[in-house]
Amino acid sequence: MERLLNLVRAYRRRIAISLLLAYAAFVLIHPDEEGRVSDLIWFAVLVMFISSQLFWIRRVVDVGERFLPGKPRRNLLGAIAGTIWPMLFVYNLVTWDSLSWNSTHVSTALTLRSVLLEAPFWWWFVGSFAGFFLVLAFWTLDRVGSVGVWVYRAMHNATSARDALKAEERASPPASRSRRQFLERAAVLVSATPFVAAGYGLIYERLDVEVTRQRIRLPRLPKAFEGFRIVQLSDFHISPFMTGEQIRRCAEIANGLRPDLIALTGDFLTWDASAQGEVVQALAPLRAPFGVFGCLGNHEVYTRTQDSITQILGNAGIRILRHATAAIRSGGESVNLIGVDFQGCHECPTFPRENYLRGVEPLVLRDRVNILLSHNPESFDRAAQLGIDLSLAGHTHGGQLALEFVRRGLNLSRLGYTYTRGWYEKGGGQLYVNRGIGTIGFPIRVGAPPEITVLELTR
Repeated sequence: MERLLNLVRAYRRRIAISLLLAYAAFVLIHPDEEGRVSDLIWFAVLVMFISSQLFWIRRVVDVGERFLPGKPRRNLLGAIAGTIWPMLFVYNLVTWDSLSWNSTHVSTALTLRSVLLEAPFWWWFVGSFAGFFLVLAFWTLDRVGSVGVWVYRAMHNATSARDALKAEERASPPASRSRRQFLERAAVLVSATPFVAAGYGLIYERLDVEVTRQRIRLPRLPKAFEGFRIVQLSDFHISPFMTGEQIRRCAEIANGLRPDLIALTGDFLTWDASAQGEVVQALAPLRAPFGVFGCLGNHEVYTRTQDSITQILGNAGIRILRHATAAIRSGGESVNLIGVDFQGCHECPTFPRENYLRGVEPLVLRDRVNILLSHNPESFDRAAQLGIDLSLAGHTHGGQLALEFVRRGLNLSRLGYTYTRGWYEKGGGQLYVNRGIGTIGFPIRVGAPPEITVLELTR
């Protein structure tokens, strides 16, 4: 038995890679099996997750061994870590599953349970996963460097004398060891950065609301609407980490921006259908001379509250447009405001582009400026084809874990979206994607603070 365990330890990397490759081969042999590709992706993510946890738990134990002399204390530390981590993992796994579709959990206030059980888990999850990716990047860099050294030696062998080669080989190991030591230290230092960033995003940036101002030039804009101000809010996701009081504060900020019209682009809820009364109460103070309008998001679909929240918001003076229009009139002229329900299908492997905005054609008025409220920004291409001048969307949370300093649209949490944040222009149409107020998945924002947008229309 001991010999078997030693073999497993010695070949654990090969075993893990072999399992992954075996599963990939099975998917290739049976490509017609429903869900195989997505299963493979999730299997790879699971392998990465397990590897990251083993890696970081080992690092924690190493640190404990340095600062806690004596085997009993180290064993106590290991026992505590071995108790806390599974407890947090199991709690959040069970909670996530129960909240996803059929929740009766009241999620409008920050509870002690959320602070002690949910927040630490998500901080650790994001920090450990991102940090492990950085470790892998440094490991890859080290491997590439080693290959480069090997190639250099091979080329040098062809042109150098045997004595010179032996001298070089005798001198090279220390250099190689020093390079590897440097990379290992740099990897540990840099890989700890995600833990700091995750803590910052959890405690501060998640609530650091930013007012963004964007001038939108519309050639067909009537003179009466020159300087017209639309304030956009999106993705409230009322939850323990975005309470009704915090949403109410955003509503107060929006009112203070002197909007002519307020646009709400969906996802009022997260998983809790019973929270709709609280979120509507928080948004009820919104006021604008030309009205407060909105559309529904995918989480209204998930919670099956499309009809009920539309009615409750309507009673509060907020008109939800569900494949409908509203004429916004000023000085004898008007613009056409269009609102649609969520565009897309999360249960479908792919959603054809031509299915976006199906049935919206009769709502587009050719002789007027058309402004579309559509939660999913991926409907923009179709909107531009229909001649819609301006689309307002949300849904992406600006990437939530954004790496915009590397490349626009690059993020670690909202993958697969063409339009993730800010202003876009294509085919005569324009789009603005609001970063939203709340969060989804984990209560952390990095590089994508919550946003209230002021859109000033000009000719």
